[in-house]
Amino acid sequence: MIMVCNRQALIDAVGNVGHAVSGKSTLPALEGILLKASENSLFLAGYDLDMGITTTIEAEVREAGAIVLNARLFSDIVRKLPDDRVFIGTDDKLGTTIKSGKSEFTIMGISASEYPEIPSVNDGVGFTFPQNIMKSMIRQTIYAVAQTDNRPVHTGIQFELEENTLKLVAVDGSRLAIRSENINTEEQLKFVVPGKTMGEVLKLLSDDEDIPISFAVGKRHIVMEIDGYCVISRLLDGEFLPYKKAIPQQITTTVRVKTRELMSAVERASLVINDRIKSPLICEFRDNQIILSCITPLGSACDIIGAEIEGNAEEMGFNSRFLLDALKNSETDEIKIELSGPLSPMKILPASGESFLFLVLPVRLKR
Repeated sequence: MIMVCNRQALIDAVGNVGHAVSGKSTLPALEGILLKASENSLFLAGYDLDMGITTTIEAEVREAGAIVLNARLFSDIVRKLPDDRVFIGTDDKLGTTIKSGKSEFTIMGISASEYPEIPSVNDGVGFTFPQNIMKSMIRQTIYAVAQTDNRPVHTGIQFELEENTLKLVAVDGSRLAIRSENINTEEQLKFVVPGKTMGEVLKLLSDDEDIPISFAVGKRHIVMEIDGYCVISRLLDGEFLPYKKAIPQQITTTVRVKTRELMSAVERASLVINDRIKSPLICEFRDNQIILSCITPLGSACDIIGAEIEGNAEEMGFNSRFLLDALKNSETDEIKIELSGPLSPMKILPASGESFLFLVLPVRLKR
C-alpha cells in the first residue's frame, strides 16, 4: 500500500473510528485501525466485535493495499505530524512508513487478513430521520440507560416504530425516559441498541436538520449512516421492561414550574449530600410552593421556590442526582410535574405537548 492524503481529514477519521477500537483484546488486530487504500480513497475502520465505525476519505493511491495499525500509536503520530500532506507506505514485511514534511516514522503493522469481518445489514428495515432531532432524542434518554448488566437489555435504548411515531425509551430500575417524535413511515418495529453505541452516535450527529441519519435494521445488527460515517452495532436481546404499566394514570397533583429555578434549588439543597451519604432530598408540594430540604451528617439545607400547584399537597423523597438528571435533560424552559401520591413515581413532562416523559421513583421517607 502506498498513498498520500490530507492530514486533517486523516486526523478526523482516525479520531472517530478509534472510538470503536478495543482498549485491550486477546486479538491484537482489534486494538488497531484497519486501513484499506483503493481507487483514490482510503477506507478506515475500528471494531470491537460489538460496535464498528467506518469511513472513507480522499487519497492519492499509488498502490492499493491494506494494513492494520495500532490505533493509539497511529493516532498520536498523525496528530503530531507537521505538514498538511501525509504519506503512508507499507512493505512486504508489514513495516509501515508514515512521512509528513521532514518527519518520518516506521511502525510495524498487522496483516489485514487477521482483521475480523465487520457485519453488514443487507435485507433489513430502513428509515431516515433528521440529525438534529435524533441528537435531541438520544440526549434526552441516554442518561437513564442502566449502567449495570443485571438485565443486559436495559443497558441500551429501545427504539419503537409504530403508528407514524418514533419513540426512544431508556430505563434503569429507578427512572424512565421516553422521547417521541412523528415519523413518516408505515413500518412497525422494536429493537434495542446498546447505550455505548448510542453515545458514539451522539458524538457524530450534527445540529443540521437538512442532513438525515439513515438506519438499516436487521435481525441481529443495525447500521447507521451519519455524514460519511457508518456505525455498525449488534442489537441487544431480551425482554425490555413493559414500561407502560409503570406510568401512573391517576394524577392527584399537578405542578408547573420554571425548569431552571427548580434545577438551581435542587443543586443548592443537595450541597450537603455526597457519594458516601445517601440521604434523600425531601420535596414538599403545597401552597404554590416547592420546599426542598435535606438533613445529613454534614448539615442541613432548605430551599423554597414558587410554582403553580393544583390538587393534593404532597411530601416525597428522591435521589437528588436522579431528579437533577431528569431536570437537566428536559431541554425546556417550563415543565409540568404530575404526582399520584408519595410512593408513586414523579412524572415530568413539557409544559405543553408530549415530546418527552420522564419518571423518577421516590425514596421511602423514614418517619
